[in-house]
This record gives sequence, C-alpha cells and structure tokens, in this order.
Amino acid sequence: MSNYVAPVREMMFAMNELAGLEEICGLPGNEEVSGDLVEAILDEAGKFATEVLAPINPSGDRQGNKWADGVVTTADGFKEAYSSFCETGWNGMPASTEFGGQGLPVTVSTAVLEMWKSANMSFSLCQMLTLGAVEAIAHHGSDELKNTFLPNMVAGTWTGTMNLTEPQAGSDLAAVRTKAEPRGDGSYAISGTKIFITWGEHDMAENIIHLVLARLPDAPPGVKGISLFIAPKFLVNADGSLGERNDLVCASIEHKMGIHASATAVMAFGEKDGAIGYLVGEPNRGLEYMFTMMNHARLNVGLEGVGISERAYQQALGYARERIQGKIVGDKSGEKKPILHHPDVRRMLMDMKARTEATRAIAYYVAGCMDRAKSHTDESVRRASQSRLELLTPVVKGWCTETAQSVTWNGIQVHGGMGFIEETGACQHMRDARITTIYEGTTAIQANDLIGRKVAREGGHAMRALLEEMTATRDALTGHSDAHLKKIGEALGKGIDTLGEATDWLLTNYEANPQAAAAGAVPFLKLTGTVAGAWLMGRSASIAFERMAAGDAEFYGAKLVTARYFVEHVLPEAGTYRDAIVGGAESVLALPEALF
Repeated sequence: MSNYVAPVREMMFAMNELAGLEEICGLPGNEEVSGDLVEAILDEAGKFATEVLAPINPSGDRQGNKWADGVVTTADGFKEAYSSFCETGWNGMPASTEFGGQGLPVTVSTAVLEMWKSANMSFSLCQMLTLGAVEAIAHHGSDELKNTFLPNMVAGTWTGTMNLTEPQAGSDLAAVRTKAEPRGDGSYAISGTKIFITWGEHDMAENIIHLVLARLPDAPPGVKGISLFIAPKFLVNADGSLGERNDLVCASIEHKMGIHASATAVMAFGEKDGAIGYLVGEPNRGLEYMFTMMNHARLNVGLEGVGISERAYQQALGYARERIQGKIVGDKSGEKKPILHHPDVRRMLMDMKARTEATRAIAYYVAGCMDRAKSHTDESVRRASQSRLELLTPVVKGWCTETAQSVTWNGIQVHGGMGFIEETGACQHMRDARITTIYEGTTAIQANDLIGRKVAREGGHAMRALLEEMTATRDALTGHSDAHLKKIGEALGKGIDTLGEATDWLLTNYEANPQAAAAGAVPFLKLTGTVAGAWLMGRSASIAFERMAAGDAEFYGAKLVTARYFVEHVLPEAGTYRDAIVGGAESVLALPEALF
C-alpha cells in the first residue's frame, strides 16, 4: 500500500484561485493570515497526516474497536495519535479564539481537514463531531454552558457527539421518543436510546460531551417539540473538575462495512435515575439548533468524499506505476512497462483525477463562500455569499460523496484482481467511502433539500445567479484565442443549458407535481454538481493557461488537460441527468407496488 502524501500544491491552487484566499486573508479577523502562513500550515499538517495518521489507517481498519461492559478500547496507536494531535494544536485549529482555538478561516481549515480525511477517515470523524458540537454550543448555549464545556472540547481534552437517531426513527426526527424530565434544579433527567452515534464511547479523551435531542413532558408533537440537551459522560464540578459518572452507557458498538476504527455506538440514557442533561437554548428549538451542527457536518462529510477520492487515486496511481502486466496496445518497443501505459488504465486514472479535482474545487469554493458570508465588510457580498453557500451545501455533501463511490470503485479496478484483496488497501477506501452518501442525511435528503428549500421555494433566484456567473465564464472561454479553452467553453455552455432547462422544469412542476419533482431530485443534484464542477474546472483551466508563461508549465499544463478530460468525459453526463429529470418521472412512479 502506497503512503498518503498531501497534495499541497493542488490545495493551494484551489484555495488561491477558486476560493479567493487573498481576499479572505484581508477580511476582518484574518489580518494575521497570509498565503505563506497558510502554505506553512499545510506543509506541517501534511507531515502529521503522512507520518502519524496514515500508518495507523490500515491497521485500524483490520483491528477495529473492542467493546466490553460499556467500555470501548480503540485500535492500537489511535490513543497516542489523538494525544499528539491535540498537543500540537490541530484539534482546535478551526475553532474560535474565544475558547482556545486558532480562529483560522474556514477555507484554510478545509484544506487541513481534507488531509485528515484522506490519511485516516475513521480518526478524522472524532474531531469532526467534536467541532460540530462546539459550533452548536457556541451559537446557542448559555455563557455558563460555553464556559463549562467549550475550552476543553476545543483543546480536545473532551470530545463531542451528536445524538439524533433512534431505532424506530431513522431520519424521521419527528418520531424521536427520548424524554427529558425536569429535575427541579435547572437540569433534566434524560432517558432513551440513540443509535449510530459516531465516537459515542472511546478511551482517547477524559470526557465525552453528548448533544442529545429529546422531548420535554409538555412538548408539542412532531419536530416542533424537540429540545437540545448536553449530557456529559462525566458530570462537571463547579471548579471544572470531573465528577461522578453520568447515567449513560454505550450498550454496544456496530459491526460495519467500513470506518472500522471509528466506534459507532448504541447509547442508552437513563437506565437508572436518568442521565443528567442541561438544556441548550430555548425549549422546543432543538432541531433548529442541531442544524447548526448538522450543516457543519454535511460540508465536512462532503469533504470526506474529496479526501477518500484523493487517497484512492494516490493508491491506484502508485500501483499503476509499479505493476508490470500484459502487452501495451500499439507499443512496438518490446519493453515490459507498468500498466500506467495501458490506455484504459490511463482512462480510469484520468477519471479519478478529474473527478477528485472537481470535487475539491467545489468544496473549497463553498468554504470561501462561508468565510465571506461571515466576515465580508460589504453587506451585499455577505448576502450573496450566504445564498450561494446555502444553495451548494447539499451539492457538496451529496455530489462529492456520490463521486467518491465511482472514484474508489475505479481505484479497485486499476488494481485488477489485487484490488479485490484486502491487503492492497484499495478495498478499504471503497468501504470507507460508502457511508458518506448515507450519514448526516442521505443523498436523497440532500437532493430534496436542494430542489425544495434551495431552488423551488426560493423561486430559483440563487440558481439563476449561479447560472449567470457560469455563463460569464463560458463567454470568456469561448472568446479566448486558445483552441483548447474554446472547446472547454463550448462544452460548458452545453452543460449550463442543460442545468437551466432542468431548473425551469423544476420550477414549473414542483408544486403542480411534487412526486415527479422528487423522482428527479437526485439526478438534479448530480446535474448541479457536474455542471458546477465543470464551471470551476473551466475557471481553473483559464487561470492555468495564463500562469504557464510564468513557469511551472508541467503543473499548469496538467490542469488544462484535466479540465479538458472533465468536460469531454464527465460533463456529457449532464444531458442524461436532464433527460431523467424532465422526462423520466413517469417510469419511476408507474409500477404498481405489488409488481416490485
């Protein structure tokens, strides 16, 4: 198995040219951030990812976690890696300086988080859930709760979880049954069972802070009656020290297809007198508050798709450079050469590379939108950035993770029979990638959010603005003197047209025929991601063309070729998605239930 090496040059290009790092460094609060500092951070993070996290990824996959009497023991090396991770300040890097974080822009932390996900996705999930919990408490918790929990969570001394799902509820949070009874002292007794709790129990941190959705006795039915509570594994004394064990336990851990080194827990609250919990914010607004955490998590799960795609690509490329196999079509040299020379292996590697770069482009671009929406001094820019962020968040989560399925699949195919053997490591990437389209909201949930809240109910204004910006890029490319850029622009124009046609159909039919609209929701999400990816690849190609004259022609030349591949081989999928959306609903819905 080849080791992971962080693609720092690719990351810096995406941050600088697509996310707009220079502008972001000039925003209020980012005055001490510079391009040189960011590159230095990425270099150090890359070393940690390569030297510490990547080596324990395959062994963690094989070993998994051990559960006994409510206690979870992590795989060898994870506890030590986590201690080093926190000691060197990586855990709190994206968090606010108010509670001990470094407060770096989202754009910068996005690149670093990609490294953790590439090197060791199971390990990265612990930080991801902790930072999501930090965001929820920081936005909605009282000062007392913030001061009690956030400094240690940011430092990594304590970790965080998100407890939504229940056995009977799944994604239907209206069916949540976990109860919270007032105890008379301002705290609550929580009782119920939660499942699929990522890093719900482990031995890496002193305390685990569970964010739990539960119902108060007088709560209205449905999602309007859900409140959010903090239930720590160990109660916290007034002086900040840890007190007695709370009435909550890890009843078991799941045996999963992938992410074996991340404990997925079944959590039982209130087996005795009730787990002591503390209300976050106001009663019955828990789902609203939890979405602060969920939106954070959805963008980061989309980034998992980027990271695992990059890892699978590196794995496959390394194998293709070394494996000698078969006669090369059209090669008359008589020399034995690596399979990288086989045209179809090159096709698969180009497909992996192009799709990975496109997913990184859109993830980093959206990170830049998040930074502008938060800190830009121009209110109109903040509003426009927030609108773009909201439109593309489900696309990052849904499209980047769906893309990872095909990238990791091709990764196995490049290895041939050896890819089917666990020892090569290619299988792990495909198994780990599979969960990304499911947790934090399935692809269908993201797609329904996109067509409903983000397009139809908004009147299509955000999508129209995106299409206009794409069209400007198309015009610049088609008007260019370079023939390759012209071709990219022409292909992009066709993609823009397909997305525009699908959007018009959706706006016309969403209210009139909601089932037909929902039948095309996932194709619409994939269409949006594919065209947005092509747009950003087109921008990358134009920038690369201009940079080539100044040097490093190999790097920039590769950007041009990769963009061409994307618009010639991936972007044509847009027409298929458009056809499925506009004309394919009837066949989706026509078959009677008894005939399935």
